[in-house]
Amino acid sequence: MAKRQNKIRTEFRKNRTPKARAKEVARGYLRGEEHQDAQQRDERVSGKGELTRKRTVVGEAADVERGGLGVLPDIDKTQCLFGRVLSVFGLTSAVQADDGRVFHCSTRRILKTLSTDQRHVVAAGDRVWFLPGGDDEGVIERIEPRTHLLCRTSKRRQHILVTNVDQLLIVGSAAEPYLKPNLIDRFLLCAEQGRMRPLIIINKVDLIEPADLMPLSGVYARMGYAVHLVSAATGAGIAALRRALQGHASAVVGQSGVGKSSLLNAIDPQLRLKVGAISEENQKGKHTTTTARLSPLAPGGYVVDTPGIRQFQLWDTIPAEVIGFFRDLRPYVNLCRFPNCSHTHEAECAIKNAVADGRLDARRYESYCQLAAGVLE
Repeated sequence: MAKRQNKIRTEFRKNRTPKARAKEVARGYLRGEEHQDAQQRDERVSGKGELTRKRTVVGEAADVERGGLGVLPDIDKTQCLFGRVLSVFGLTSAVQADDGRVFHCSTRRILKTLSTDQRHVVAAGDRVWFLPGGDDEGVIERIEPRTHLLCRTSKRRQHILVTNVDQLLIVGSAAEPYLKPNLIDRFLLCAEQGRMRPLIIINKVDLIEPADLMPLSGVYARMGYAVHLVSAATGAGIAALRRALQGHASAVVGQSGVGKSSLLNAIDPQLRLKVGAISEENQKGKHTTTTARLSPLAPGGYVVDTPGIRQFQLWDTIPAEVIGFFRDLRPYVNLCRFPNCSHTHEAECAIKNAVADGRLDARRYESYCQLAAGVLE
């Protein structure tokens, strides 16, 4: 008995197949022809023609809330190869098959035209099925469900930076450029939201007195976050960081110029990632890394070096959810007088009282207020 096919009614982008424009309309009008009116009378307007936004796709349903496309098209796995996306360059993705070969693949049209909030349908770290072709080329036929992902808001769309990683290395610099704790808090929220284990890495500790970082690192350590004080220039702390990455799939994030690529080169010299200097005028890094790229580590595991980020707007987060991602503030939520307390201006707020009593860090509370206000905007 033949296997029954699962048919899913899914939505595509508007005008997936644009209407062809009639040619020589003006010349026909001057000649007195009336073919334009006849064409309009014959056009289908029932919503089942070429301009409809919905199609029936044979496949399985996928979880959109976890970064999926809503549908997993049915494919012939005997003709396809399974691999992992190393990087995405425009319309082409570098995919490494299980046997180690790297293919430069385009994306199947049905995947690119699905109606989705995602900026790009393929991201570094994706596990995909692709149909190989000649000269190490191929076509991505299906994107497997994603387990963990790092994303942000870009032009009101979801920009997925990397997928299927279990660790998030949040890199900051002690100096040149100066440390931004509020940006670290944003990345911590993304790690909590994406269910990734965050590691806070403060690079360039050789430029300052390490004791000056103890108050800040102590706040994060008391919350259970792993904090590494390292220097890519001197090698301090690199061995411990190398052990933390071994056997894991990790993504490296941080603002430009903090030394993400330099750190990875110190951990594994075989990577040979391109590095650049920061600007002497504004102490901001230059975008040396232009796209996220997944690379295998010699000690074991994978690492994804992402481009430097100067602004990071959270995706699909409402103000009421922000407090749940702050480990230090979360235990006080149920102690507030009002169940819908925003923890910013209400009286008898347990979080505000804890800050006033010194039980909570005042800077972390200010960071929460800024994040909640930014999400509300």
